[in-house]
Amino acid sequence: MTLVDLVTDVTVWSRGAWLPGQDVRIADGRVVSVEPAGRVSVPVGAHVVDGSGGHLIPGLVNTHTHLHQARMRGIGEGQPLLAWLHLVGEETVALTPEQAYTAAAAAALEALRSGTTTLVEHMWPHPSTEVHEAVLRALKDSGIRAVLGRGVCDRPDPSRRWGMDPRLMEPLDEVFAHTDALSAAALGSRVGVGLAVPNPRTLTPEGMREVRAFAEERGMPVSIHLLETPTDEVMCRERAGVGAVEYLAEAGFLWDRLLAVHCVELDTAGQRTLAAHGVAVSYNPLSNMRLGSGIAPVPDFLAAGLRVGIGVDGAASNDTQDVMEALRIGSYLQRAARRQADLLGFEQMIAMGTDGANAALGLESRPLGVVPGVQADLVLHRFARDYAVLPVRDPGSTLLTCAGGRTVEAVLVAGEAVVVDGRSTRIDEEDLVARLLRTTAVPVGAASPR
Repeated sequence: MTLVDLVTDVTVWSRGAWLPGQDVRIADGRVVSVEPAGRVSVPVGAHVVDGSGGHLIPGLVNTHTHLHQARMRGIGEGQPLLAWLHLVGEETVALTPEQAYTAAAAAALEALRSGTTTLVEHMWPHPSTEVHEAVLRALKDSGIRAVLGRGVCDRPDPSRRWGMDPRLMEPLDEVFAHTDALSAAALGSRVGVGLAVPNPRTLTPEGMREVRAFAEERGMPVSIHLLETPTDEVMCRERAGVGAVEYLAEAGFLWDRLLAVHCVELDTAGQRTLAAHGVAVSYNPLSNMRLGSGIAPVPDFLAAGLRVGIGVDGAASNDTQDVMEALRIGSYLQRAARRQADLLGFEQMIAMGTDGANAALGLESRPLGVVPGVQADLVLHRFARDYAVLPVRDPGSTLLTCAGGRTVEAVLVAGEAVVVDGRSTRIDEEDLVARLLRTTAVPVGAASPR
C-alpha cells in the first residue's frame, strides 16, 4: 500500500477556482492543507508525488453501475430494453462467483482508471451468497470506495413486466440476513452496504415498507431504477391504478436516502414529489442513449431542487465504465436537446460528478472541491500525457471536452495511490486478464446472442 503524504506544485480545483502552484498535504486519508508550493516541509521518508504541470481534482462518484455486466459488453446491441433485460438476465442467472469476481474487479479498475474514486454498485437480486461476496471481495481488492447495493425484490414474474425473474429471487428475510452479513464483512474497508431494487414493479407495497424499515434502521441507502422507459408508468397504472411515482409514494417508499436511477420519463409532478421527499437522482446518459430510452430532463430536475449525480451504468448498456465520458456526453446531450450551447458547463458537471447525490448515498459531502479536511480521494490529470488534448485554453473546459483516462496519471483513494500511470497498484492486471478470458461466456469474435 502506497500512502501519499504530499502532492507538490500542482494546480488544484478548490472553491470554484483553479489554484496554480499548490502543495497538497495528506495525512490519515484526508487533505490536511492546500497552500502555495514550498511552504510545506517534507518529512524524512515521506511519499511525495510531483504534481508540477498537473491538475488535481476531487475523485468522481459514479452513482450507478452493475459490475457483473463487465463480462457482457455488447450484449443485445440494438435490442429494446425489455428484450435486452432478458438477455442480461439469462447470463445473470448463470453467473458464478469467479465470473462475478473477475467482472467486478475489471470494472472497478476501469472506473478508477478514468478518475472514479467511488462507485455505487446496484447488484441484481441473486440467490447465491457467494456471488455477492465475490463482488465485495473484488471491490475491497481494487481499493476503490464503494456502496454495494444488495439486490432485493419480492414479486415474481418470469416476463419481468410486473415482477422479477423468479430464479433470481429469495425471501426478504433471507436477503436482509445476508445484507447484515455483507455489512459485517465490509467493516473496516472502503465499502459500505445498501439495498438495490430493480424497479417499482418488483416490490409489493408490503415489501417496500419492509425494505425501507430495514434500511432506515441501519442508516443504509437504497437505489431503484425508476421510469427508465414508459414501462414503469404503464404497468403501475395497469396493475395498481396509479403511476409509478404515486405507487412508491403510497407505500411510503420516497425518502432522503433513496436514489432514483434514470428517471427519463419523470414528469413535472413527479419531479416535485421526489424533491419534496429529498430523493436524489442518478443521471445515466450513455446507457439511456445506447438502449434508446431517451433523455432525462436534468435541467428541470435541478430547477425542481432535485439532487443529481452522474451514473455510468453497467458495461452491458454503456459499454464502458468511463465516468469522464459520461460527464461529457451528459452535458452535450442536454445541450443538443435544448439547443443551448452554454448549458451544463464544467463547474456544474464537476459538482454533479463529485457531490451531486452524495448525501442520499451516505457519502461525504464535497461541495468545495479539494480543501482541507476532505477525504483524500483525488485524481491527478497531466494533460501533456496526451497531445490530443493540447493546447489547454482552460483546464475545466479541457477536462469536460476532451480529457479522460488517457490524461489520468494517478488516482488516490483515502490518500492511497491505487492507480499510477494507468495501472492498478493492488491487482495483478495480467493475471486478471487471464482469468477474464477463462470465464468469458461468448468466444472472442462471436456475435452476441439475439
